[in-house]
Amino acid sequence: MRVTLEEGVPRLRRSPPPRPREDTVVLVDIELAALCRSDLKEVAGSRHGPSQFGHELVGTIRESTVPALAEGTRVVLDPNVVVGRGTGFADHMWAAGPADLLRQALQPVPHGPAARRLVFAEPIACAQHCLSAVKRQVGDLQGAHLMVLGAGTAGLLIAALAARAGARVSVHNRSRARMDEARKTDLLDVPWLLFGEPTAGRADVVVVATSFVLPAGLDEALRLVAPGGLVLLYGGTAPGDRHPGLDCDLDHVRRTGTVAACTWQGHLLRVAGSYGTTPQDFASAIGDLTDIAAPLRAEALVADEVDLPGLLGLLRTPDALGPGKIVVHPEPS
Repeated sequence: MRVTLEEGVPRLRRSPPPRPREDTVVLVDIELAALCRSDLKEVAGSRHGPSQFGHELVGTIRESTVPALAEGTRVVLDPNVVVGRGTGFADHMWAAGPADLLRQALQPVPHGPAARRLVFAEPIACAQHCLSAVKRQVGDLQGAHLMVLGAGTAGLLIAALAARAGARVSVHNRSRARMDEARKTDLLDVPWLLFGEPTAGRADVVVVATSFVLPAGLDEALRLVAPGGLVLLYGGTAPGDRHPGLDCDLDHVRRTGTVAACTWQGHLLRVAGSYGTTPQDFASAIGDLTDIAAPLRAEALVADEVDLPGLLGLLRTPDALGPGKIVVHPEPS
């Protein structure tokens, strides 16, 4: 059984996924998947770029023609490595392509940790990539004043990793109800503020981790960042996105991970972007999740669990979704 996205429409297919024609293939038994906001954007037609539908997953290799990916290996998926694959919202997923790319796409993980934690490997890798972009501009995060806009999964993971790196972190959100729900996870102990609330000084770095980089969020980032500071774009953008008074192609900066020197209301600042992941980001993420002394307990962000028919219902009524991560079981519980 699997949930596919066909011409923008989610469908439940009870037939097994077709085996690819290529000789170099891997079949993964899906242990657990998770719903990402980018999946919802794909369904809504508001996400730009190649499809990554059904990419947050944990599974075990059942069949493989790739020597480096032996049967029985537990894996997570790096969707930024382009291979031919089916949806991860399934009981099984085929992947095909050059052996070296399959090895990069299917990242081995230990068998011990719970899938509810390991399913966060990809979003944490994205958060690590974001903070790597920050470090390239400001250096060591120890003692840096960093504000995260957005109390969704991405924002909370970025904030948690920044706090672990020694930054002084606060989380800001437009909705008090959503912020209160995020605080209940106990993932991190930091100041929580609503947009527009006064702060104790301006930030060295403001990360815009809202679902989309919208004018209201960018205005708030520009209000909060110190002169000469850094605004890091993490949330979604669209080709041609700009902001009045800020000489910057927002989408280009985000997707290329470049930096633009800008002026805002007479002050110099930098605008940078974060997009995708690297193998090093995945290695760091897996290390965060499996650290014996102090693992990142990302499973605290799990808000609900559904099976594949339940997932189909959520994809058809996305406005009913609240904060937190939805995990998807391939078999009825």
